[in-house]
Amino acid sequence: MAQIYAFQPFRYTDKAGPVENLVTQPYDKISPEMQKRYLSLSPYNLVRIILGEAKPEDTSSANVYTRAAGYLNDWIGCGILARDPAAGVFPYFQEFTVPDTGERLVRKGFIALGAVEDYSAGVVHRHEQTLSGPKKDRLELLRHTHAHFGQIFMLYPDPAGAVDALLDEAASKDPLIEAADEYGAVHRMWKIPDPQRIRQLMSDKKLLIADGHHRYETALAFRNESPGLAGAGRVMMTFVNLHSAGLKILATHRLVRGLDRGMFPEAFLERAGEKFVLTEIDSADRLKQALAEPSDQVILGTAIGSRLYLLRDRELRGELDVRVLHERMLEGVLGISEEAVRNETNIHYVRGIDAAIEAARSGAAQIAFLLRPTSIQQVAETSFGGGVMPQKSTDFYPKLLSGLTIYKLD
Repeated sequence: MAQIYAFQPFRYTDKAGPVENLVTQPYDKISPEMQKRYLSLSPYNLVRIILGEAKPEDTSSANVYTRAAGYLNDWIGCGILARDPAAGVFPYFQEFTVPDTGERLVRKGFIALGAVEDYSAGVVHRHEQTLSGPKKDRLELLRHTHAHFGQIFMLYPDPAGAVDALLDEAASKDPLIEAADEYGAVHRMWKIPDPQRIRQLMSDKKLLIADGHHRYETALAFRNESPGLAGAGRVMMTFVNLHSAGLKILATHRLVRGLDRGMFPEAFLERAGEKFVLTEIDSADRLKQALAEPSDQVILGTAIGSRLYLLRDRELRGELDVRVLHERMLEGVLGISEEAVRNETNIHYVRGIDAAIEAARSGAAQIAFLLRPTSIQQVAETSFGGGVMPQKSTDFYPKLLSGLTIYKLD
């Protein structure tokens, strides 16, 4: 089923400086403030390639994409980046603290190449819809650089942990790379020069995209338009066991604004009360506790100004909270269309209950909807069953760093 390949990535050399000053969060998680900080860290920081600065004088022949290709070629030419002399796969461990709970975990995976498969082949499964804008941007970067700088985050089922045992063996040695990111996660990478056993163990696995849907579909599009380009049929991936103890999904809360102010709060509460049982909660801690209690009911937290509520669906059980929120609350109660959600017309996203509550209290949002994290089981059942979830239903934490390895197609 899954086709896994060793490869010879380009990697930063000692000449480039400390790795913490070179690698980045995935391109879609880089805010303007983060971009500015990355640019200040090093002239060789990867942000110059994956999310470069647009300039007023940019043209079709001189722009962020042409500059990205120029940086890549220059850095290879002057020895900032060098290709590994031998192929391998790369165990990649992330040690991190879970936000809100303080739990310390290690997520274990490995970086390798995977075949770019059509979804219809039944090997690679998605769980989220994608948008055309990000794919157009990533496709232009790929066309100009012929390189992948970050990995698609792939999950595979291995309840026995056979692959993890091989990764643990490799991780008993000193890592090739060790770096802490801005969120306190520690990233370590090793190399397995002969990955034949891993390839055998992975050969019967189905794959589930955890993060990187847009980049995966970009790789599909590029493969289809570049049939003669060696390597276009493969993409760089980090593979993580679906049953890993270090696999963590955080909730992504919804902030709503731009709606008729006459609706809040009385009219909204009245309409919401037709579909949900509303209970006012006297503190954020009590609301967090209520959201953390196991239940097959559909449960939503809500913040309007300084008032907090717990909403329980009057009818549904066993459904995805995020789907019910989108269908019965955002569209059914507030009249926010699916297109408006896709375009983020009225919806914004935030990590952390406290941040969401503060947005409502300060007036930055008219209303905040607080969600329980989607479970790994729910993601697997939806994805392998051929379904998709609403946009930003999952927040796999931490993110995979870009720039640890670079896959240049030609």
